[in-house]
Amino acid sequence: MGMVQRQHEFVEDLIKLLQFAHERGFVVTMGEVYRPIEMQEIYVRTGRSRTMKSSHLQRLAVDLNFFVKESPGLRLTWSKEEIHPIGEYWEGLRPGKNRWGGNFRSFKDVPHFERENR
Repeated sequence: MGMVQRQHEFVEDLIKLLQFAHERGFVVTMGEVYRPIEMQEIYVRTGRSRTMKSSHLQRLAVDLNFFVKESPGLRLTWSKEEIHPIGEYWEGLRPGKNRWGGNFRSFKDVPHFERENR
């Protein structure tokens, strides 16, 4: 499968994920999607990432900001417990292809949602 098709499937699943989160009361904004190689090098050097094989380099990953509605406004959360149902939904859309950073073994990255870039 070519890169365009993989990116297209990623966006299709992202639409479903955003709708699922919305239905559960979250307000979601986009963080980082595409990341140039130079920025990835900085992230690895400063400890924000542990790999030079990030799916962000291929436009196959997104970092999302999840807000919970609370009086009088919104509260940003990166809590694994609060976002867990969203992460499980994401991985269930395409098992083995979609990965949620909250389930990464060595480096928890709760706001991160990706498609395998192979």
